[in-house]
Parts: sequence; structure tokens; C-alpha cells
Amino acid sequence: MVSRAPVPPPDRPRPRGPLSTPARAALLMLGSTLLFALMVIAIRLASESLHTFEIAFFRNFFGLAAALPLLLRPGRGFGFLRTAQLPRYFVRCLIGMLSMFCGFWAIGHLPLAQAVSLSYSTPIFVTIAAVLFLGEKVRARRWTAVALGFVGVLVILRPGTGEFTPGLLVAVAAAVLSGVVAIQIKELSRSEPADRIVVWTTLFWVPMSLLPALAVWEWPQGIVWLWVVAAGVLGTGGHMLWTRALKIGEVSALTPISFMQLPVVALFGWLLFGQTIDRWTAVGAFIILAANAYIAHREAQLARRARTHAPVEAAKPGE
Repeated sequence: MVSRAPVPPPDRPRPRGPLSTPARAALLMLGSTLLFALMVIAIRLASESLHTFEIAFFRNFFGLAAALPLLLRPGRGFGFLRTAQLPRYFVRCLIGMLSMFCGFWAIGHLPLAQAVSLSYSTPIFVTIAAVLFLGEKVRARRWTAVALGFVGVLVILRPGTGEFTPGLLVAVAAAVLSGVVAIQIKELSRSEPADRIVVWTTLFWVPMSLLPALAVWEWPQGIVWLWVVAAGVLGTGGHMLWTRALKIGEVSALTPISFMQLPVVALFGWLLFGQTIDRWTAVGAFIILAANAYIAHREAQLARRARTHAPVEAAKPGE
């Protein structure tokens, strides 16, 4: 009898460990980006038959329904909403509501690529607002990035040409107001958890958006209900994923992922509405995204220095 070498057992798949923190943050940001892109499409579809005020109300109403499970987590309940910051929430939500009206109008009435590209200018205005309201020091390199971002905005707007319309300024106004809101959220987050900010914001937004919606009220018909429900659920879901991504990941690494919203929206704009991106919008968007990427990179560097207690004065000249 011929002896045989023992046959090794077949390879078993090795158990994989959990995803690394950067990978989880990247997946959360990608999920957020896709949800926000789909929300934009839902808003555009709803805008074909509903007024902007109504779309904003339904987005907030169904967004609140999507956010309420945050209160059902063990140990929370309605006591989780207890806060001493209600006046600041009110002001933050009022400005945010105006920004939402402008942004939703732009999505419903401008080419989607233009509306989304101009919304990316928000970080530029955040930098300016941080200087004005928080007294942050911004050095030459970030001011250069801000100036570059403004160039990108002007390339898209093309003032003085036949392509310019006053409606484009509504999209810019939405970005400016969003920048102010971002600073307010930054201040609130020092004492308030992210989930409480989401819930209180939506609680305020529902009545704030209902009042103007009543003036133009018209019940959605047929499939339009799907679009307004989707806008609310997708918007709240995207916001939750976005806050969690930024909580565990580096802003400089996550910001480029958020830029994926533009090609996704552009693709759906082409498939559903026959829209294409003109070259000036594409060039302007690229300039704005490059400026945003550098601003995010610099803020991440400064945040790391602050965590290691490095003095700000140690930054190199011109930063």
C-alpha cells in the first residue's frame, strides 16, 4: 500500500476585521453624498407641480418623521431635547429656513449642475463668517483659496453676459446663508450633541415652513407624494450620515468625496431632464472644488495642531 501525504483541508476564508475608522468615515460620507444627490432630484421632480414653499414644508415634515427614531434610543426619550439654547436654535433655524427656500428654488428653476456647483461655494462663505463672527485668524494661503473660489463663482455667473440671470444670485444667497448656518452649528455643537441639533432643527423648521406654504397650498397629486416624502427622508438621512462622517473622519479626506454629488446630479439631470453641463459651469465648478479642497486641507492641519497643543503662531508665514 502506497502511503500518501495528508491532504490539507481546503482554505477557509479568513475572518475579516471591522473596517478601519477612515474607511467607515469615507463610506458614511459617500452614502451622505448619494442621499443628498437623490434629494436634489426629488426636489426637482416635485418642483414641476408644487411651489418651493410647499416642497420645503414636506421635506421638513417627513424629515421630522425620519428623525424621531433618534428619540427612541435606549435612555433617551423626550428628556433628550432638554436644552438651554432655544433662542440660538430659533435664530439658526430661521436663517437655515431662508437658505432652504433659496436653495430649493434654485434646484427647481436653474439647471441642476449650476445650482449644485454654486452650492459648493458655501465653504468660502464659512471662512469669511468665521472671521467676522468667531474672530478666527485666516492667513494668506486660505484667503487666496477664498479669492480663487470667488473666481469660480464668477465664471459660473458670467455677469454682464447674456447667460447671466438674476436667478443665479438666489443660488449664491443660499450658499451665503448656509455659511452663516454652518458657523452657528459649530457654536452649538460645543455644548449640544449632533442628534439633538438635528431633531430641534427639524422641529423648528416644520412650523416655520408651514406658514408660507399655506399661502400657496396645493395638495400633491399622485407620484408627487413620492417625491416629497423622498425629499424629507433622503435629506434627513443624508444629514445624519454627514454629521457622523465628520465626527470620525478628517475633513480634508472627506471633502473630495462630497464632490461626487455633482456628477451624480449631472447624470440624472441628463437622463431625466435632458440637461447638459456647459463648459463655463464645468470650469467654474472645478475652480470652486479646488478652493474647497485646499480650505478643508488647511482647516484639518490647524485642527491637528490644536489637538497636539501646538501654538497657532508656529504656523508657517502665509498659511
